[in-house]
Amino acid sequence: MTKTEQFTPPFILKNPHIQSILNSLGPRKMRANRLANLLDSKVLTLTAKDGTRLLGEYDRSQKPNNSLIVLLHGWEGSSKSAYQVTTANYLLKQGFDVLRLNLRDHGDSHHLNYELFNSTMTNEVAEAIACFFDMHPYDKRFLAGFSLGANFTLRIAADHGPALKLAAAVGICPPVDPTNAMQSLDNTLFIYERYFFYRWSKSLRKKLSHFPDHAFGDVLDNARTLDDMNDFFINKHTPFDDANSYFEAYALTGDRLAQLEIPAYLIASEDDPIIPADDLQRINCPEQLTIELQQYGGHCGFIKNLSAHSWAENRLANLFRDYL
Repeated sequence: MTKTEQFTPPFILKNPHIQSILNSLGPRKMRANRLANLLDSKVLTLTAKDGTRLLGEYDRSQKPNNSLIVLLHGWEGSSKSAYQVTTANYLLKQGFDVLRLNLRDHGDSHHLNYELFNSTMTNEVAEAIACFFDMHPYDKRFLAGFSLGANFTLRIAADHGPALKLAAAVGICPPVDPTNAMQSLDNTLFIYERYFFYRWSKSLRKKLSHFPDHAFGDVLDNARTLDDMNDFFINKHTPFDDANSYFEAYALTGDRLAQLEIPAYLIASEDDPIIPADDLQRINCPEQLTIELQQYGGHCGFIKNLSAHSWAENRLANLFRDYL
């Protein structure tokens, strides 16, 4: 593991919960709302080989360098999440075009597919990215993601990197062992579990409004925790029998990333309140993977000032610039 370009926030921002919360709320959220209205984003519907449709927002730099970065959001985020918008805006200024791709049932895409989202669905994301590049050829192609999107990024890089002609990939604060990540949600500040419970419940009710024959309204009414929801939805709406087998299916532990053939980076923080940093030791790190572990940063925050600008935006640009 390396600490290249060490992130050191001012003292007032060293608390990991402040870092994590400011990633999506406060000044960064306000700036993102303003930027979203200024961006000339083109909304695209991208189709995988099996007919799955994913929604994306495509932005072109005013000083293009013939490269594009695909950005993947975290669980229950979207292409319009604050960190997605501000990161896209920063990268656009550096000459990169950007595609902010929504995972299934994220953003305003619940109506596009009948089956529910689950975290093993990397193939459809890779195929949607391939669909985009069929229509928009680029000399240099990059992939980056945050949290669950970082987990998707690293799995896609390992499974589809050469086929997608990716030059490099970066995952920021991915869940390495999702079982441990869920336990961390139960043991850290209650606001995180409540936040994801609220967001997932809202998303599922939106799905139900488009496909009422799923008929899981009573389950949502009676659920009180993420564990309650996992017990039902994993069994009924994924190919897995229980939570443990489901979580193991998208873990990054062991040799899961052994097939990496392109340069990939995993950026994490020791003080992440959701993703245990110790799990990084359980990755059999292939030659093409560089793990950068920072002392501070919280979960996907890396907030460097009171205006909530993120060091991670700079780091992404610097890493990808090396491959132009």
